[in-house]
Amino acid sequence: MPATRFLATDEAAALIHLTRTLAVRELAPRVAEAEADETFPREVFLTLGRAGLLGLPYPEEYGGGGQPYEVYLQVLEEIAAVWSSVAVGVSVHALSCFGLAAFGTEAQRKEWLPDMLGGELLGAYCLSEPHAGSDPAAMRTRAVRDGDEYVLNGAKAWTTHGGHADFYTVMARTSDDRSRGISCFLVPADTVGLTADAPERKMGLTGSATATVRFDDVRVPVRRRIGEEGQGLRIALTALDSGRLGIAAVATGLSQGAFDHAVRYAQERETFGKPIIEHQGLAFVLADMGAAIESARATTLAAARLRDRGRPFTREAAIAKLVATDNAMKVTTDAVQVLGGYGYTRDFPVERYMREAKVMQIFEGTNQIQRSVISRALTEPAKGTVTVLDTAVPKILN
Repeated sequence: MPATRFLATDEAAALIHLTRTLAVRELAPRVAEAEADETFPREVFLTLGRAGLLGLPYPEEYGGGGQPYEVYLQVLEEIAAVWSSVAVGVSVHALSCFGLAAFGTEAQRKEWLPDMLGGELLGAYCLSEPHAGSDPAAMRTRAVRDGDEYVLNGAKAWTTHGGHADFYTVMARTSDDRSRGISCFLVPADTVGLTADAPERKMGLTGSATATVRFDDVRVPVRRRIGEEGQGLRIALTALDSGRLGIAAVATGLSQGAFDHAVRYAQERETFGKPIIEHQGLAFVLADMGAAIESARATTLAAARLRDRGRPFTREAAIAKLVATDNAMKVTTDAVQVLGGYGYTRDFPVERYMREAKVMQIFEGTNQIQRSVISRALTEPAKGTVTVLDTAVPKILN
């Protein structure tokens, strides 16, 4: 029971069809074994890249797909419905390309973006540190200028693709100024002094490698600094707005996958002489699951449309990430409940979906951070939005 899509162009519809085909043929047969063995499926990203699915939201002139974010997020959702680890990887790769695409010079974009967007190179995003997860301005990883190079020292935690990426987009401190003392660097994985620890042992997304990446006198040419010195925190926070939409789409796809399994099971399983989906108590649980998925999808795509039109979307991205990931936790938990005892076993994938949903509420900013972003926006009207005139309020109230 795949999600119904309303797509504005034939090209977008073809992309969704291509993604579903690849998901069924290339991803579905491998997901269970790879997740059980905690194997990182590097070749899958090559397949997706060569199909043009890793650079969709970036300009065609640099090797991207030139697609609006509204389309890209629906492609992400289709992947996540089958294999969330891969969908998270696609989102992180897009995030790792953002700094260069949005803040790099024309020469930098022409030199490096085509291979990054074409899928030959896989990216990672290095922002969080062991002591500074939700507070990136507290980072300690430092980059010291030495002639035509910077020397990087420090460690970055929770790095998706750590140890497997071909390049790392790294935020490092170039001065002691808390917010304007951070810069952004594009660091090749084979740079001397760059190493990755053993992958974290995680509850879910076990097919996605997450590791601490260390920098020990790593020398990076000045020409690999993205943006101006001191602009890194702005680059990081701007990128996270788009990254949060990516995770909202992944969470929605994850929910759809769990929901589809639960519905099929409820149609086939019989008790008291009829399929359990015909029992009102269970039917209402499934109805609530479906409603939650549709609300998450609508919220996420509404934020994407703002982004596509160049409008502010920080608050809307936070809302989408909050709604979609909280809903994913609820939907996947209910999917386990629908399957009963079978749902708690690894013979069915819904227990994996539930384990994977939990981290969606944590990365790209915890949902407590999203609530902070949303609440701050209440004190200052967003630029370019329509507000209720003060003069109209008393008339309504009176």
